[in-house]
Amino acid sequence: MSSGQRLKDPTRPSRARSRRAAGRRGGSDGSGLGGRSSGSGGSRLTPKRLIIMGLTVACVTGGTVFLVRTAMENANAPRTPLTPQDMLAADPYAANPENDALKAAAVQALRKQRQKELRSEHTDGGLDPVKIAPKAPGGGGFEPADFPPGSTPNPGSNKALGKEMAAARGWAGGEWGCLERLWDRESHWNERAMNRYSGAYGIPQALPGSKMASAGSDWQTSAATQIKWGLGYIAGRYKTPCGAWSHSQRVGWY
Repeated sequence: MSSGQRLKDPTRPSRARSRRAAGRRGGSDGSGLGGRSSGSGGSRLTPKRLIIMGLTVACVTGGTVFLVRTAMENANAPRTPLTPQDMLAADPYAANPENDALKAAAVQALRKQRQKELRSEHTDGGLDPVKIAPKAPGGGGFEPADFPPGSTPNPGSNKALGKEMAAARGWAGGEWGCLERLWDRESHWNERAMNRYSGAYGIPQALPGSKMASAGSDWQTSAATQIKWGLGYIAGRYKTPCGAWSHSQRVGWY
């Protein structure tokens, strides 16, 4: 061994090993200058996270308050029960007490007129409740309408169409006979017919006539639309034409 060399103590660690060991200790317990704890860094509340948490809490709280307030308002709101008229308004074929009363009043007016005519021994058109309207009536959002120029009603053709449409519903034979007699008396199968006492209109004598708009917007002038509505009305209220005819025979209207 030369005099310039020093003997190394094997029990004394080198400086490099000491530094590496210190670095490892610092990284594991977080006490080193360059170390960073993975656990503490993952749970840190940053401003962005605080904003998201605040918005979430606000949304949940606001939604809960809205639901509770709405439930309380609905519970305390006054309840208005549906009247029979409210329920009937949704069905264009349903019975309407007010309209039925008008029909009954029209029958009484006709009877009085007939008695008056019989007493005076006059038999003019006053005995017939049907008159031909000079223009189509309005109502239900429709304005009164002029009939097409040069057009004239054709009751025979209307009756043939009615027979065909009734047969399509299975109303032939006796049922067709009842329907034929019913609308012969109500309107003479004239699509411009109007009851001089009640204002009922069309082949089936709808009251008001605008009810027939549920079968088509051309209800004021179209015999086919009027017949379609009338058959639906009879089916909905009397089941069959003979049921409607029987009611009409009994009380004077259907």
